[in-house]
Amino acid sequence: MYYIGIDIGGTNLKAGLVDEGYQITATKKMPLKFESMEHMGETLAEMAIGLVEENGIAREQVASVGMGFPGPVDNKRGVVIKTVNIPIRSMPVAEMFHKYWDLPVYLGNDADCAALGEYYHYEDRDVESLILVTLGTGIGTGIILGGRIHTGINGCAGEGGHIVIVHNGDQCTCGRRGCWERYASANALIRQTTAAMDEHPDSAMWGLVGGALNRVDGRTAFEAMRKGDVTARAVVDQYLEYLAEGLSNFVNIFQPEVIALGGGVSHERDEDLLVPLQSMVLEQCFGREAEKHPKLVKAKLGNDAGIIGAALLGLAQ
Repeated sequence: MYYIGIDIGGTNLKAGLVDEGYQITATKKMPLKFESMEHMGETLAEMAIGLVEENGIAREQVASVGMGFPGPVDNKRGVVIKTVNIPIRSMPVAEMFHKYWDLPVYLGNDADCAALGEYYHYEDRDVESLILVTLGTGIGTGIILGGRIHTGINGCAGEGGHIVIVHNGDQCTCGRRGCWERYASANALIRQTTAAMDEHPDSAMWGLVGGALNRVDGRTAFEAMRKGDVTARAVVDQYLEYLAEGLSNFVNIFQPEVIALGGGVSHERDEDLLVPLQSMVLEQCFGREAEKHPKLVKAKLGNDAGIIGAALLGLAQ
């Protein structure tokens, strides 16, 4: 049997055919052109049907389709409650899809789907709890407990980027102040790097970006730090403190077996990221004297995580 996973992004729709070994065997991608919710429902169905037909798969060989949306969903009713950056509100996706294909439909939040994908691909099959933290424009988090996505009573659980780590801190797009993603996302690291460069015109970071602040990215401070730049070292140290602050909160609440870090920042060398973070998180955690502690690892699936996790939503039920 196969499973179809569709990852709904802000600019693209990506679908994948996933086999029983949790591997993607075929993909289909198209730009997101939102005209109406009705048109969106039709597009999602056409995309799933096209994926199987183009790859010679009979519809009877597909067990279910899962979709990951950037926002909360009501999986029981098959309704997308709300999405970020796409004007979707109370969209009955399952009902719309069934006009074209009577296939079981499962819905999930995109970050939750990515966490589920990482969970099914984790090397230790005995693990039951995993939290995925993706460092990007914001901070996306997905929580797997007992092998299932933790969604809360309304599908809105797992928004770890919006825990507050700085009282009355920077304004966040969610309306709160001092949110974790305002200090520990990849975008936050870029802001912190450019601010430090403005204050220190002699920093080696200027040379790395050719004197252009618009070329600063999440790697700039780490690269300059490895070259011995003191200003870059201060930026990285402060960033790791912010990152550890939020991770420690998650550990104190859930004590998961695994925390997987994703996003561009996660690709930094272990000795510059994972090793110091593991120590910093342990220092701040309740129960640090215990024999077992959460293992901090790098996420493995990259952009495939959302597709695989969405496809396996039905299996996870």
